[in-house]
Amino acid sequence: MKRAYPKDPGPESAESNGHPSPFRQPASTALINQHRQSLPIYNIRKTIVDKVRECQTVILIGETGSGKSTQLPQYLHEAGIHGGRKIAITQPRRVAAITVAKRVATEQGGTVGDVVGYSVRFEDCTSAATKIKFMTDGTLLREALSDQLLKNYNVVILDEAHERTIATDVLFGIVKKAQSTRRLKMLEPLKIIIMSATMNVNHFSKYFGNCPTLYLKGKNHIVRVYQSMENMNYLEACITTIFQIHEKEQESGDILVFLTGQEEIEATTTLVRRLAKQQVNENSLRMRVYPMYAAMSQQAQMDAFTPTAPNARKVILATNIAETSLTISGIKYVIDCGKAKQRAYDPLTGIDTLKVSWISKAQAWQRTGRAGRLEDGFCYRTYSKSDFQAMKEHSTPEILRCSISASTLQLLALGIDCREFDFLDKPPPEAIESALLELKNLGAINTVKAPALTALGRRMAKLPLDPKYAKIVLSAPDHNCLDEILTIVAMLSGENVFVNTSQRREQQLAAHSKFHAKCGDHITLLNVFKEFRTKDKSRKWCVDNFLLDRHLSHAASVRAQLFEICAKMGIRSNSCGNDPIPVVKCLLTGLYQNVAELQRDNSYLCLSNRTSARIHPSSVLCGRARPQYVLFTELVATGNRYLRTVSELEPEWIGEVAPHCPFLDRISSGGGGRGSTSSYAMSSSVMRTF
Repeated sequence: MKRAYPKDPGPESAESNGHPSPFRQPASTALINQHRQSLPIYNIRKTIVDKVRECQTVILIGETGSGKSTQLPQYLHEAGIHGGRKIAITQPRRVAAITVAKRVATEQGGTVGDVVGYSVRFEDCTSAATKIKFMTDGTLLREALSDQLLKNYNVVILDEAHERTIATDVLFGIVKKAQSTRRLKMLEPLKIIIMSATMNVNHFSKYFGNCPTLYLKGKNHIVRVYQSMENMNYLEACITTIFQIHEKEQESGDILVFLTGQEEIEATTTLVRRLAKQQVNENSLRMRVYPMYAAMSQQAQMDAFTPTAPNARKVILATNIAETSLTISGIKYVIDCGKAKQRAYDPLTGIDTLKVSWISKAQAWQRTGRAGRLEDGFCYRTYSKSDFQAMKEHSTPEILRCSISASTLQLLALGIDCREFDFLDKPPPEAIESALLELKNLGAINTVKAPALTALGRRMAKLPLDPKYAKIVLSAPDHNCLDEILTIVAMLSGENVFVNTSQRREQQLAAHSKFHAKCGDHITLLNVFKEFRTKDKSRKWCVDNFLLDRHLSHAASVRAQLFEICAKMGIRSNSCGNDPIPVVKCLLTGLYQNVAELQRDNSYLCLSNRTSARIHPSSVLCGRARPQYVLFTELVATGNRYLRTVSELEPEWIGEVAPHCPFLDRISSGGGGRGSTSSYAMSSSVMRTF
């Protein structure tokens, strides 16, 4: 396979990130200080600190490589601008908050949880001594539920603001209002700093009262950009380009490849490793291939950050997690597929769809900037120049394309009607009405016209979950299955726990079949977790059964946190034993929109939006006698439409647990039933006994 790129089109200016890997710790304080002083931000630190001291709000546009994420919090702390309270620094992603906190803690000569700490969903590593606190934007948003004025903080830094997650957009309004209220009440001022490498500055500045903007240059390493001259499958193009670079460029230099998701990355990792073994010769560099995506544990991600061995080259296959905040030292070549997975929400049907879409120009330049951290680098785009020109300048904010029901619930918990909230970009009216209608159907509010939280809604807001999953958890005691529901919700909060690779495929299927439940994937996940937590040597057991220990361990941690929250809320634990029916009924209380009916061509029709889809190949129900009705967790569009994480459903349950369901009248009177073909006919055959 030949990859066609034009000859050198000339250099494009893009910079490398200024802070090194959070896992590579300098050997001494002298080296740490030397590194900090070498960053571009160091020379103008006084100017920035003085501007923050003078102004209530500042926008800082810092090119990649400037050191803004790691250094600015330390400068403000050293200058005492925090006034003895905490400095909050938000990141859109969990992994970025943790890794940058680790790096800053190292630079401060301490450990994480001391002066520098972090707090993310289901994990808090802070103490009474913590003054520099990294967190996800969602974590700070949840803190605002109990402290609308954010009195624990005198400085809030919103980093990577260009990513425009829903939580970030809501935070803009929350911190803006907190700042204004504190000023009116003559309280200590709240300093707000908006940071990014690229964003629509005028739009942000106007929103924050025409606040000043500071510009910070990065390191001047040139990154040459090559565009594809032909159209071909982006995966094939990425793999071909990896080996062309590896064969042609015999000097050191690692490769970072941007792909779209975990399954794609794991499959490509397996393929590239196999091809690399076939092409080994005495004179070539050894290739070491590492996957990298958000669901991986910190320990697993450390492999990608380790220094490259002599006579070797690292190839890192990553999602857009590697676009910002995280820097992998040694990257000289970037291969950009130009795609990423994005969620899209249909407010008319209430269904979220996960689909592969084109990135924006801003994202493309962010990816380009990963190359050339220590020297000039190269970026190979597997898409044409015309494709690049057709891209949007900036990514569409999540709040304009995703469900806002969770944010609406949190705002109502603050006593704010989202129709009156000061959004940077206000969601369309139909999205707001859809969110309110969903909350009404879930029982969180009484009316859409004048929304106010019910007692159930206030309890739902206390759970760090999407409203539909919060409703499921709170409904579980009534179905006598809280133990089972906490496990399933925890398993759904992470990534796939099953190893699915092309190698040893038959062994994998045989091992996984031991956990299969006839009624579907939700009970299968429950079976896996039940046995996992009985094992003393869980890692070996996971290897033997082709399961991912890190994902199961994450689920165990999430479950423990949810159990603790439920206990604090006075929710008593109960269990339905081996009967799956209460579990699926309980799932239906929150996922009532996600029902699909079997069609004559063996596809399924989603009843809420009349979309045709098929059961995902990874499902227990795929390839079996197809049930008439199924309940699915997610609709995925990756070329084909698939229903993912599916369970069999009896149609009469819909009217029983979700009488408000909008498509109740569309359900065939003769469908499903509890006849001999139903997996629920003998519940003892569905679940294994432990």
